[in-house]
Amino acid sequence: MDTQEQKMLKNLSPTKMFLPILVGLGVLFYMIWSDDSINLDLIIESLGNMNLFWVFLSFVVLFGRDIGYMYRIRTLTNNKLDWNASFFVIMLWEFASAITPSVVGGTSVAVFIMNREKIPFGKSLSFVMLTAILDNMFFVVASLLVIALFPGSIFPSNDYSTDLLGFTLGLPQIFAVSVSLIAFYTAFMAWGLFIGPKSFKKFLWFLTSFSFTKRWRRMAVKSGNEMVVASKELKGHTSSYWVKVILSTVFIWSARYAMLNCLINAFLQIDIFNLTTQDILDQFLIFGRQIIMWIVMLISPTPGSAGTAEYFFGEFFREFFKDGGIVLVVALFWRLFTYYTYLLIGAIVLPRWIQKRF
Repeated sequence: MDTQEQKMLKNLSPTKMFLPILVGLGVLFYMIWSDDSINLDLIIESLGNMNLFWVFLSFVVLFGRDIGYMYRIRTLTNNKLDWNASFFVIMLWEFASAITPSVVGGTSVAVFIMNREKIPFGKSLSFVMLTAILDNMFFVVASLLVIALFPGSIFPSNDYSTDLLGFTLGLPQIFAVSVSLIAFYTAFMAWGLFIGPKSFKKFLWFLTSFSFTKRWRRMAVKSGNEMVVASKELKGHTSSYWVKVILSTVFIWSARYAMLNCLINAFLQIDIFNLTTQDILDQFLIFGRQIIMWIVMLISPTPGSAGTAEYFFGEFFREFFKDGGIVLVVALFWRLFTYYTYLLIGAIVLPRWIQKRF
């Protein structure tokens, strides 16, 4: 095992899962402890009255999302990965993303994992870059679409604000900053991957030609070379290939968001066979707010958005519940299903994968 492989495996260490768990649960329990308006009896009553059908459906949707992930990675590799290998790749990729800051993600680890699954480095790199671009494009397009559909209600009607570099920012301003950064980064990466990889490399070289940026020259050259390699690997695919990966991307993220709809419905005791017009509108609003919240969470500096996700969940969805304590309990279930579960699965799967591939 060479030094680079040892470094990657160190980045996948299960011990790194304890920090985000402590941060996330710490923020959540602090919010519960500091809110004097929380009604404990109402929380216990809500837990006892949960609609188990919606809880079961949330698991089904979550399972469907994971199948969608595996289908997409198989499609990207032209089925070079079988379903078993795809499971290891996706679960370890999720684990890597959960223990690294959202602004960093687990992309480098994902390339390493796919490479160990006998996908050549250039192809692995191109697939990981492509998934990042597709996911970010979905965030940007979907968020702008829901803002157009719900211009007056997509942001919660609270007075949340924070000071950043002397500016007071509310949720709309934080969203605008985040989505602008994501859109710029995605356009820049798409240009380098699909249009001008060599120009991309020259541009990075130019950026590191100044005295105060030369310290990043080695990294820039490496990134430029990787972009040229990745661009070559993506040429020659049929239109059906692109349709499949785009549609699977839409399905993956729609399933992720629909899972929370199901979970919230379990606590609101929504009758699926007797939906009112207001219930249907609320479902679209909940779905849309998740897209906006996800954009805000993407600039979180904490591993897996730990703490940030729990806090903003309360800000975005508090108005749907009778008591502030219930929304925090729902936030705990939400993170348990979509975050802590993958930390646990990753910690279980990782030793088996290492034994298998090393």
